[in-house]
Amino acid sequence: MTPEQINLVQSSFRMVTPNAEAIAGLFYGRFFDLAPHLRPLFPEDMAEQKKKFMQMLELVMKCLNSPGRFLPAVVGLGQRHTDYEVTPEDYRFVGEALMWALRQGLGEAFTDDVQAAWIAAYGTLSDVMIGAGSE
Repeated sequence: MTPEQINLVQSSFRMVTPNAEAIAGLFYGRFFDLAPHLRPLFPEDMAEQKKKFMQMLELVMKCLNSPGRFLPAVVGLGQRHTDYEVTPEDYRFVGEALMWALRQGLGEAFTDDVQAAWIAAYGTLSDVMIGAGSE
């Protein structure tokens, strides 16, 4: 990621933080629409899961300038996802749902440049998680 992309991701994330609960709800709603076969992997009550999702995103956003600070957590997460039989193809649904939720939450602030920056950030994360899961 370029320094400008990192800045775009971090600044846009700060814009959605006040609405973190709503963004997480939008994300999971869209995710389960796209991948209903994955719904059984999640608890019925999604409150804690939504909180964990936003906390992980926040950690990654804060550490984009120094990836060594978050990569161990992301590797561990990727390894755990393998235990749940998540396939590399399933990460596509996460990316699509994330972009959709961000677009809903940011509105006009979700410009083409912001979207490209988020796609780059998510691509890096998903690549690390997929790699960790295949080891």
